[in-house]
Amino acid sequence: DTGHVFKLEDYRPSDYLIPRTSLDFRLSPDATHVTALLTIERREGVAPTAPLVLDGDGLTLLGLAIDGQVLAAGDYEATPDRLTILKPPAVLRFELRLETEIAPSRNEALMGLYRSNNVYCTQCEAEGFRRITYFLDRPDILSVYTVRIEAPHNEAPLLLSNGNPVERGALANGRHYAVWHDPFPKPSYLFALVAGALGRVAGSFITMSGREVELGIYVEPGKERLAGYAMDALKRSMKWDEDAFGREYDLDVFNIVAVSDFNMGAMENKGLNVFNDKYVLADEETATDAD
Repeated sequence: DTGHVFKLEDYRPSDYLIPRTSLDFRLSPDATHVTALLTIERREGVAPTAPLVLDGDGLTLLGLAIDGQVLAAGDYEATPDRLTILKPPAVLRFELRLETEIAPSRNEALMGLYRSNNVYCTQCEAEGFRRITYFLDRPDILSVYTVRIEAPHNEAPLLLSNGNPVERGALANGRHYAVWHDPFPKPSYLFALVAGALGRVAGSFITMSGREVELGIYVEPGKERLAGYAMDALKRSMKWDEDAFGREYDLDVFNIVAVSDFNMGAMENKGLNVFNDKYVLADEETATDAD
């Protein structure tokens, strides 16, 4: 709860759009390095002199460049909660590169990217994304996301984000990485990342057009046997969407993460739902509706 009151009559479109967002995470409990490459577009009719003002929340800015050129100190104003580019390029489109550092293990607000019980997790609704990088963190800014995640393999063998898996591999010093791409524009509050050591229950679903969608439910180790009902419910829900609305799931994978330390009941991020496991896991032999 930000304490702000937003009235429909006060709504104004942003001067700028962000059609593409590339994020690179080098995960570390106390010093996660985030590099964001944002494609910025000036909205038609907006004066070239309009400053670009991005939201932040407790961020440490490490680097800033536009189209490969590092900005001089007088070209911007940065605080932990706001970044203002005073004189953006007088072109319709440019690339903004941001480097920030955050501390997931010390994120007691459990908004943005946090680490609890050795699992990295995000909660970005309603304004948590601005705790990860400076951004136009509002629901009318839709962007196509590509996400690269890097971490020590022994700490986080699982690296998940929205969209489809594109690439993964091993790196030096026991580290590894994974790349995810979501081809469909979404608002920042639906961004999700999960990394850690979790068990997996696998399944699949055949869509009405004959595509096979890979399903995964990730739980804390030892709780895999409790995910059977959730997997069945997921398949029935996907079938119901098709029967009721003619809507076919549009990605190649659908993942659910159910962990005990998630701060909300559930968050329906595109392609990567995150639940508090008390609302998802059940023993089919003993569970009741009151559980």
